[in-house]
Amino acid sequence: MTCTLESHRAEIARLLDPVIAALRTETLPVTAAELSGRVIAAEVTARLPIPAFTNSQMDGYAVRSEQLAQASAEHPVTLPLGLTAAAGDRQIELLPGTASPVMTGAVIPAGADTVIPVEATVEGSFVTLVRAGEGEPTGTATFSAPSAPGTFIRPAGQDLQAGALVAAAGTRLTPTLIGALAASGVPEVPVRRKLRVLVCTTGNELMGGTAHEGRIPDSNSPMLAAALRGYGVQVHTLQLPDEVQELSLALKEQAREVDLILTVGGISAGAFEVVREALTPQGGTFHHVALQPGGPQGFAQLGGTPVLCFPGNPVSCLLSLELFLAPVLRQVAGLPEPVPERYELAEAVQSPVAKHQVRRATLGQGTVTVLEPGSHLVHDLARADALVHIPVGVDHLAAGTMIDVWRMDV
Repeated sequence: MTCTLESHRAEIARLLDPVIAALRTETLPVTAAELSGRVIAAEVTARLPIPAFTNSQMDGYAVRSEQLAQASAEHPVTLPLGLTAAAGDRQIELLPGTASPVMTGAVIPAGADTVIPVEATVEGSFVTLVRAGEGEPTGTATFSAPSAPGTFIRPAGQDLQAGALVAAAGTRLTPTLIGALAASGVPEVPVRRKLRVLVCTTGNELMGGTAHEGRIPDSNSPMLAAALRGYGVQVHTLQLPDEVQELSLALKEQAREVDLILTVGGISAGAFEVVREALTPQGGTFHHVALQPGGPQGFAQLGGTPVLCFPGNPVSCLLSLELFLAPVLRQVAGLPEPVPERYELAEAVQSPVAKHQVRRATLGQGTVTVLEPGSHLVHDLARADALVHIPVGVDHLAAGTMIDVWRMDV
């Protein structure tokens, strides 16, 4: 049976919906190293305003603006100094007729409504500084211009009020959002538990040995695991030989420990297709998608745990992940769907008319060069930086054609 790319993608989404909906919530400290990239599970509101208190934007003098209303270069105003307010000090009181030295980030003294930068005074620098508990302040400061109320003052709650929404459920945590949470007094954050995925590769050819003995390195496990971790997934890998009973027992056992299983290889129409043989008796579905590469696809459920079955060639399995699983993973991770860009074809491209062909491509200055097809060309895949989709019904695209291009995000 052959199905379309869209219908198979919809089947996979339906299979995974219950798993995603059932992801539990865990709480992590806002200082946790693993918080970045996680997704908030419930809305978070501010415990403190940002700024937490009204403070000075500059090193200068806190005064009452009315006392400098008549100040000018010809008629400067000199005020005696009050106590100094430094960052971290409790709020002090500005005595009438005085100017209190205030440092950046310090609480504005009670009674002050403006700040004059120290370099804007006649003296140009601080003379004597006395903080609360250190004695009586001495000295004066001279001002040659008025200062409007609110100048160089950062009001409490200017950025965010206490009780306001900091982040909605489903928001992906970025370093800047973590900073906003910490600044608003949030000590811990409810986040979705990471999706636990097992990548199971099959094939006697992967079980060690050298290439001339018919053995090859397993490139699929590290490649898929790296791609999945990029979506915030907790990944485990398992490599099994082409033995139906061993595979069946291992998958049943692993299904109790993970949220999703990805199998790689063993699903085509040939002999020794171990995954298809193991899962078909357990209700697995295997069919051909009108897609190149990645036509053979399958899925099953083991005790409620979904199993997605990808073909074994490296390009095919990675594109299967990108086409069928990545849209769900982006939703879980709070990531946007990629947006296509328009490029001009550098060279003509041929495609099988009955298949949706996904081709690797490299981007130039406004042009895109489509690489040759081949589901085994893993190094060719590594040098590609974009994908081009050629839909069913199109067998030729001429050079110069404007087409949609998706940058690779795996």
